[in-house]
Amino acid sequence: MFAGLPAQVELTTTPFFPQADDQCGPAALATVLGAAGATATPEGLRHEIYLPGRQGSLQPEIMGALRSRDLLPYVIAPDAGSLLAEVAQGRPVLVLQRQGIGPWPAWHYAVVIGYDAGPETLVLRSGKDRRASLSLRKFLLTWDRAEHWGVVAVRPGELPARPDFSRYMQAAASIEAVGVSKEAAHKAYAAATRAWPLEPLPWLGLGNVAAAAGDWGAAQNDFRTALTLDPQNTAARNNLAESLRSLHCPHAALAVIGHARRPAAPGEIAGGAMLDTEKDITADLERAGVPAQDPPECRQFGTSEADH
Repeated sequence: MFAGLPAQVELTTTPFFPQADDQCGPAALATVLGAAGATATPEGLRHEIYLPGRQGSLQPEIMGALRSRDLLPYVIAPDAGSLLAEVAQGRPVLVLQRQGIGPWPAWHYAVVIGYDAGPETLVLRSGKDRRASLSLRKFLLTWDRAEHWGVVAVRPGELPARPDFSRYMQAAASIEAVGVSKEAAHKAYAAATRAWPLEPLPWLGLGNVAAAAGDWGAAQNDFRTALTLDPQNTAARNNLAESLRSLHCPHAALAVIGHARRPAAPGEIAGGAMLDTEKDITADLERAGVPAQDPPECRQFGTSEADH
């Protein structure tokens, strides 16, 4: 699990917030946020993520707090190698441990900030301990009981140490859905296009961000790229048609829909949306004053093999 990693790492500049009572969630989250450059205190986070009825914090609240600060809540793969790789790359990892056994387990959040491959030990910001040293074996026992859950705060535009496409896209889509900063979502998707250049989904995400900002020229370009990578992608085809419609190019939009290579499967959401888009464009064309051809400026939006 230490293969290819430095033998010893400790992120000594990671902030430390001693845990008060049962506030390990806010303390651990403040630690990770501080390391990522965001200002936060356990006291401030308590009202945001602490659930009095549960006497603790849950993972969705922690991840939501990261998203609200334009950070990607990337859930690492459930193995020690992925955890160690993040620390080696400079990111502390917020982990959940189950420290007790039996009917009354003790759930605890801590932050892994270092390791030593020689004695196989980890260094954590944990509870009231600024530098808690724990054998990797003992840590894995507590981490295993908590289903190996760990999350890192990834700045938009960066990638985790061992990026997994599905995990990364889930994190990127989550900050797009929150909508706090479209720039953050754009940076996240742009990084994905560089890491996975043959995947259409990041381009679809970029197009959605551009469309939400009203930049239909950029949106149609991104959707067209996604469609070129996957001509069967009905979401990309529908969104490209919508973009061309918004650019006042209805004939080009209808051509995109009409050149679909397969009919939508029964009940397919994107396919149903495409039919609605086609009806809307047709209604536009039936209104008085709509020319029989698109204006000359529509030529700049070109076509691709995916359109035919």
